[in-house]
Amino acid sequence: MAYDLGVKRPAWREEEEFVLFADAANAFVADTCIPNIEKWEKQGVVDRDVWNKAGEYGLLVPDCPEEYGGVGGDFRHDAVIVDAIHGQGVDSWGAVLHNSIVAPYLKSFASEDQKKEWYPKFISGEYVSAIAMTEPCAGSDLQGMKTTAIKQGNQYVLNGSKTFITNGGTANFIIVCAKTDPGEGAKGISLFAVETDGLDGFSRGEKLDKVGLKGQDTCELFFDNMKIPASALIGMEEGKGFYQLMEKLPQERLIVALQAMAMIKNILGQTIDYVRERKAFGQSIMDFQNTKFKLAECKAEAVMAQIFCDHCTDELVAGRLTTEMASMAKYLLSDLQCKIVDECVQLHGGYGYMNEYPVARAWRDARVQRIYGGTNEIMKLVIARGL
Repeated sequence: MAYDLGVKRPAWREEEEFVLFADAANAFVADTCIPNIEKWEKQGVVDRDVWNKAGEYGLLVPDCPEEYGGVGGDFRHDAVIVDAIHGQGVDSWGAVLHNSIVAPYLKSFASEDQKKEWYPKFISGEYVSAIAMTEPCAGSDLQGMKTTAIKQGNQYVLNGSKTFITNGGTANFIIVCAKTDPGEGAKGISLFAVETDGLDGFSRGEKLDKVGLKGQDTCELFFDNMKIPASALIGMEEGKGFYQLMEKLPQERLIVALQAMAMIKNILGQTIDYVRERKAFGQSIMDFQNTKFKLAECKAEAVMAQIFCDHCTDELVAGRLTTEMASMAKYLLSDLQCKIVDECVQLHGGYGYMNEYPVARAWRDARVQRIYGGTNEIMKLVIARGL
């Protein structure tokens, strides 16, 4: 379990509903995921049946309203799941993206008919979801995307490609960002729900050979005259996609921060245990002043980060989390994650560089956090606008 920083927990975490939910989530991760981490790393993908099992446990889209088959939770349930998954080092499973990044587009923008059709499949694991924004020549600059969706009668024809797509190898429900009016910049972007099973014109590239997150089936997606029904448009009209993305990016960036926080606590706890047991020059590594000072710095910074994360979570639940504040959380926490995990590798010595130790995997996995969800350089630009 993740290291206890000694920070007073928000009152809601002590409520029976969330305690029981956390127990179930932690038990599922410990029993179903932890034994398979090495297997998933070697095969480059999480087993498909894990999604269905997670659905049976009630761990998929817990904030789905009851009228669509959900339990009527909120973002706090998502935060609990982040703690359970990343607090135990299962960093390659894309359930958090499914729950907390893709599903919210359904909640906010899908029609009633779309919600009734899609939500039950999200909850059961029949659908594994992804969101396709990034292109080979368009990352943080979403307005530069080239993928088009041209309406022809009662359908749209999509052409283009996407890259770095989390869950891309498994997903059979993908929100695709495309230009419905290529000449209109941001105002020409729309979002589409693409159900990929048996879909002509849709193909996937090979799983990308990444530095970290080896168990995550990240890949490229290709659309070649791919036809989808007009009803796949998310929202009531074309041209709203960029604004829909901007509305949901604060939650995505907070999710990155919460993942970083959970990963920090996991590795910090493992490192403290390790330096207490490891001996050098007749004493434990923990007894050296340098070790104590390094870990003191890590804990002090982690405590401040935890308090900030709790504040941002409360703000999001209350509907007050700003883009600026979410960008601060994403930037500060992902930077801190990389810093602390790197210190923990150093304290492990040579063993910290061995893949058999979780700290080595965490070191590899942490680096991308400063890139996806908008690079940290973009986060600083967003924050600077509010100065």
